Amino acid sequence: MPAAALEIDGIAKRYGEIVALSDLSFEVRAGELFGFVGSNGAGKTTTMRIALGVLAPDAGQVRWAGAPVTLATRRRFGYLPEERGLYPRMRVLDQLVYLAELHGMSTNQAHRSAEHWIARLGLRDRRTDEVQKLSLGNAQRVQLAAALVHEPDVLVLDEPFSGLDPVAVDMLSQVLRERASAGVPVIFSSHQLDLVERLCDRVGIIQDGRLVACGTVAELRAGSGVRLIVEAPNAPAGWAEGLPGVETLQVHNGRTVLLLREGADDQAVLAAALATGPVREFSRHAAPLAELFRTVVRREGS
Repeated sequence: MPAAALEIDGIAKRYGEIVALSDLSFEVRAGELFGFVGSNGAGKTTTMRIALGVLAPDAGQVRWAGAPVTLATRRRFGYLPEERGLYPRMRVLDQLVYLAELHGMSTNQAHRSAEHWIARLGLRDRRTDEVQKLSLGNAQRVQLAAALVHEPDVLVLDEPFSGLDPVAVDMLSQVLRERASAGVPVIFSSHQLDLVERLCDRVGIIQDGRLVACGTVAELRAGSGVRLIVEAPNAPAGWAEGLPGVETLQVHNGRTVLLLREGADDQAVLAAALATGPVREFSRHAAPLAELFRTVVRREGS
């Protein structure tokens, strides 16, 4: 399997007066899990469809291994659409074998790979069921198997965790890590930002068709300030107001969440809290990805 990157280079897409994508550029490196996040309608699905050749861009180019993506190279891509893309009356095993053969596998290879992913994704008891008779979660597992069955060199997954229970989420997380460890560029979108934060090497945030932030979670946190959690049960309302570089984010039952801007003195905060009485908790916390996402979206929308 080639160690190659998927490059999105300056792609643009319009629908009449609506700008869906505007000069969008990023890359998904070989062996990387890349989280692609944004609000509904931000342009995630349009980007993925262009990467797969389902849509044509008005400008820009998609490259893999340094060359423009063609029909032949797209056969080496694994794609999971947000909408179900399965034949409802086909049986699970037959469907996976058929799709693997469409991607160039021999019948024997297709059967071996289909049986492997059926077992790996917990579908042995459903292998002869029609897709239309499956639960939402099991149908999503089949959709995932369809993206993986031909051993793709690139994975493009649109909301792959949708409808999965916690056990299936853990199982899929492990599968994606394994694919990335084998050198596969993996890009997936998700509204479950805790999963994105836990799994991804880098994250791209898209807003109104533009990439507004991209980097590791640590890089996205840079400059976002430090969160302090202070539990001071006797502290009056507004006890932290007026402290230089300090903003109160949340107060509940004597527990205050504070944002410390660059240069703010946490010891001054501790002294102010102690002045109100006992302090049961005083701890620093990194901002979660969900909070970083909201901050970026608010900033870009202002």
